[in-house]
Amino acid sequence: MMRALKFVGAALAAILVIIALLLVVGIPSGFLTSTIAARVERDTGYRLTIAGASKISLWPTLNVRLNDITLQDPKDRDGSNTMTVGRLQADMTLSSAWSGQPEISELIVATPVLHVPLLRERRREAPTTVKAAAPTGDAAAVTIRRVTVTDGTIVFSNPRDRVENRIGSINVDAVINADRSIKLEGTARASERPLKFAIKATMPAPPLERQSIPVDLRFEMPDLLAKPLTARADMRLNGKVVMINGLSGMLDDGAFDGWASVDIASKPLVKLDLDFRRLGFATTKPAAPGGPWSNAPIELNGLNYADAQIRLSAAEVAVADARFAPAAIEATLAGGILKAAVTNLGAYGGQASGEVIIDAASGNPNYAMHCDLVDVRALPLLQSLAGFDKLDGKMQAKIAVRSAGASQRAIMSSLNGTAFVNFQDGAIRGLNVARMIRSLTSATLSGWQETRDETTDLSRLAASFSVERGQATTTDLNLVGPLVRMTGTGTVDVGTKSLAFRVEPKLVMTTEGQGRATDPVGLGIPVVIDGPWAEPRIYPDMAGVLDNPDAAYAKLKEMGKGLFGPNGGGIGGLINGLSGLGGNPGGNPAGGPSAPSPGGGAASDPTGGDLGAAIGNLIQQGLTGTATPKGHGRSIPVPQGAPADTPAASPPIARDQQVSPQDSQPMNDVLRRLFSR
Repeated sequence: MMRALKFVGAALAAILVIIALLLVVGIPSGFLTSTIAARVERDTGYRLTIAGASKISLWPTLNVRLNDITLQDPKDRDGSNTMTVGRLQADMTLSSAWSGQPEISELIVATPVLHVPLLRERRREAPTTVKAAAPTGDAAAVTIRRVTVTDGTIVFSNPRDRVENRIGSINVDAVINADRSIKLEGTARASERPLKFAIKATMPAPPLERQSIPVDLRFEMPDLLAKPLTARADMRLNGKVVMINGLSGMLDDGAFDGWASVDIASKPLVKLDLDFRRLGFATTKPAAPGGPWSNAPIELNGLNYADAQIRLSAAEVAVADARFAPAAIEATLAGGILKAAVTNLGAYGGQASGEVIIDAASGNPNYAMHCDLVDVRALPLLQSLAGFDKLDGKMQAKIAVRSAGASQRAIMSSLNGTAFVNFQDGAIRGLNVARMIRSLTSATLSGWQETRDETTDLSRLAASFSVERGQATTTDLNLVGPLVRMTGTGTVDVGTKSLAFRVEPKLVMTTEGQGRATDPVGLGIPVVIDGPWAEPRIYPDMAGVLDNPDAAYAKLKEMGKGLFGPNGGGIGGLINGLSGLGGNPGGNPAGGPSAPSPGGGAASDPTGGDLGAAIGNLIQQGLTGTATPKGHGRSIPVPQGAPADTPAASPPIARDQQVSPQDSQPMNDVLRRLFSR
């Protein structure tokens, strides 16, 4: 007996030692993994594999740890629909385990990676006859109080298209209270952009199908949203469709309301209908006018992997610094083709309408756009959208273009289509076109000669363009202003941001403007504008003007074509020369007919008697640019028999054209008539 007692005592002592060791070291749980995997596959249809070491600890709390877990769809052959977890750990009290109602105080999911397939086409799944089983007693009895996710990643991929996008650095802390309310907070990085989110919800008792789940959401993404997005809604699950009703919230200080739904059966289908008080779109600031277009790729592949039907309305829409009110936008996305249309969009006192189409179905995206602008204030629109502040006035435009490319440079270099623009009753800010034209009589210009405080008033600036491979060509450029007119032809190379224009500038000789009958005075020769559109060269179109500017401008003055040039070269010289004729030295002081010549005709006085011919010759040389070579000016007929060196006779001056002796300024009348016809 004593011996038996000693044997039992030794056995019990050994068992106690083994139990103590197990409490400290842990119980190997390899024998449980097969049971766990079978249970998961039976309930979810997914295959569970536990490749790493696993164990169960009993002290200080019941702790189950599983390592290197893979959960995979058996039908998945390319690994695009799997989930891996580096470590899964569950902590619970021993008392809850003994009570038959396990309460997990914390569930830790470390380094999970969820792979989500990106589908190009929606799959029609056959309706299943297997209904989700009602939760069993043991499943319903499990309670989880806290879930922590560290360093998670969601990978969206399509191996066939070689597309992969990630949301990484996911850290989530979710607390589940006894009243089924959930508070979830987390951070992540999407395309290297930080984001932060917080969700509050109250879960109903199972089953969740078609039960309302009130949800509050706060979403922050500083790189895209100036202020956090907040929203509230009632969510319901209808099969694989998530219904979002009673949606309301704030976006960039603008309230909105509406509804949405997401079908997640295969390729997501999003339906959205929202009404905003104010809707803002953040855009990158326009590049410097002289800088090249960016060659960075524009990522549009995501348009292939979701379908959408969207309707947005807003009392005001803000794009960068531009403001539009009111606005209604309708967009559809299907098969990688996005179509967005606006109608009757209020834009700075006018109306705008149009449509944009982006086809991302192929490797090289295609674009198409047409828009109409009517009576829109040009300055605030162009300044806010493109940083261009040189044109003001009422703008009308019709644009219809198409292009292709995966970067700004590629898109701008392959533009094709037509465009028409018309500015009325405005001004060109920072430029004095009349002064520029005058400056061309003495030197070529580099750049637009911008002056902050000067403007050029314009009544109309219009042009129509034919666009082919990024080259916008016009043959009807027309600028009309009170003191300047300009017509021209040329090409705008949108891809390289350069100009090649040939224009005919003219100035009005009086500040009374173009209401007078007189025609503006031209420079006499065309002007070339070429080079980068931010800093072009501007010079008269005459041989040698760039190779030898001094000789070219000397020739210009010699020809009498220098508009407002120095004495003797241009209009100023013409006026000075004609003013010197007012005293009529050597002629008839009364301005009447000269004495007859020996040949029987009236003798010509080149300084007074033949005033009409002299003025005509000077006008021909100084204004119209059709001067004849020196020594071969317009001749006056000489009567037969007159000596060769005898001055040619001038036609008699009509009686009603004779200058009155009482007029103390006869030349002023002549000049006034000359420049007021």
